[in-house]
Amino acid sequence: MTRSGTGRSERDGEHPVKVLLVGPSLDILGGQAVILQRLLGRLSSVPGIEAAFLPVNPRLPGVLGRLQRIKYVRTVVTSARYAVGLVTTVPDYDLIHVFSASYSSFVLAPTPALVTARIFRKPSVLNYRSGEAEDHLRRWKTARPTAAMATRIVVPSGYLVEVFGKFDLPAEAIPNAVDLSEYEFRERGPCKPVFLSNRNFASHYNVSCVLRAFRIIQERRPAARLYVAGDGPEREALHALSRELGLERVEFLGQVEPARMTELYEEVDVYLNSSSVDNMPNSIVEAYACGLPVVTTDAGGIPHMVDHERTGLLVPVDDHAALAAAGLRVLDEPDLASTLSRGGRARCESEYTWEVAIDAWVRLYEGLAAP
Repeated sequence: MTRSGTGRSERDGEHPVKVLLVGPSLDILGGQAVILQRLLGRLSSVPGIEAAFLPVNPRLPGVLGRLQRIKYVRTVVTSARYAVGLVTTVPDYDLIHVFSASYSSFVLAPTPALVTARIFRKPSVLNYRSGEAEDHLRRWKTARPTAAMATRIVVPSGYLVEVFGKFDLPAEAIPNAVDLSEYEFRERGPCKPVFLSNRNFASHYNVSCVLRAFRIIQERRPAARLYVAGDGPEREALHALSRELGLERVEFLGQVEPARMTELYEEVDVYLNSSSVDNMPNSIVEAYACGLPVVTTDAGGIPHMVDHERTGLLVPVDDHAALAAAGLRVLDEPDLASTLSRGGRARCESEYTWEVAIDAWVRLYEGLAAP
């Protein structure tokens, strides 16, 4: 467990609110871990809040660490250590903030934390972040009653507020955020034919659609280049598809550290996203911050954060021809590219800053910790 902000001064003569963040460490691919670590860092500078982190995937020493490298055994050993960590740590905190994805990870990670919080009578926040929420809540019989155990449900978007409402689960939205000082804004337009995809290689992110779109783009713009950042279970299939399509100047970068991503954003001029299921991609927020024109499918909550022809271009899910046409449109229409670049940055400055998000989180924490 890592601590943040211990030893700070007390808040108006009261004891600080002690918050335990529970979720994946950076060992697990995905935006959850990045957002959690950034939130932890931000809370360290907030007077009156004392925050700590308990990973759902703790690294274990010695023999136990070697067991974590064995499939299936890894799940049992890691889950057991995580459960012990919850039981020994939760009693020391005023409230528990649990990060959550869907399906089996919901059972393995947030469920034990919510149960432990209930046992020790601690307020809990279920911070659900998956665009697969509707399917998860409908098909998994334990999902809804487990989510209802949380004192509050917080999601990153109005889209998920609506989804949870369909299942009579009240939720509130606190959006993803970026530190604008970490991203250099550069207005695009005219754009170089240099594209970026930055989603993990899972089926619902549908990176294959980007590759198929890029083939069409490259037929029109032979010098076009595509950087593909990410990794995951579809790695070999995507590499094979790139070869099958005969793509040139496509560079698979693997998992890219957050610090390197800011440099990568500066090297490209158009952001492509082709997810088929999604919520509120933090990668779109980051693209906004850098001034990258966003071309994306309209999956899930994305239309809640992308205004067509103002902050990005929206195309139907799994339509690689439409994605390619929109990408080429950004190259062919410099004025449109400039509009999208400025519009995305303005949207980011007004809605997706840490100043906005931290204020909302602190108000929530203080309300839950009040006697």
